[in-house]
Amino acid sequence: MVKLLLILMVGLVFESTGVVLLKKGMAQIGGLQAVTAAGVVRVLREALVNSNILLGVFFEALFFGCLLFLLARSEVSFLWPLSGLSFVFATLAAIWFLGEQVSVVRWLGVVLIVFGAGLISYSEQARPQPATPSPTATSAAPGAAVAPPGPAAAPPRPPASSSRP
Repeated sequence: MVKLLLILMVGLVFESTGVVLLKKGMAQIGGLQAVTAAGVVRVLREALVNSNILLGVFFEALFFGCLLFLLARSEVSFLWPLSGLSFVFATLAAIWFLGEQVSVVRWLGVVLIVFGAGLISYSEQARPQPATPSPTATSAAPGAAVAPPGPAAAPPRPPASSSRP
């Protein structure tokens, strides 16, 4: 599990880097004043040649690759809430690289996210692990019937006679 958490943290750094770069790129090209076809085309055209936006998309793709790797190896109910730590990483990145001011209420939200992620991580440690199959069950020939685990079944009884003397 430590390896999965490490990969998740690296992925979250990628994701936060991507968000910061996307924000910088959008600040350079300007946003939409009104949603019109011409405005959308202008933003897309400028975004396709903006180095910050292209790098932001690249880092978001790296995060997506990490996410796919992790989804193949862990449960969604464990992984997805932990990916919420991206809010923590993005908040710190916004302060350090964008000079944003974060209010006390937002910091309380960040603390709650960290607390929730800790609970999820603890729940993964505390849950019972599935039992490994016994060697006898895996060594049966293909197509052979395997007896279910537990006590051996009693032989069938003959039917009771219905005739009385």
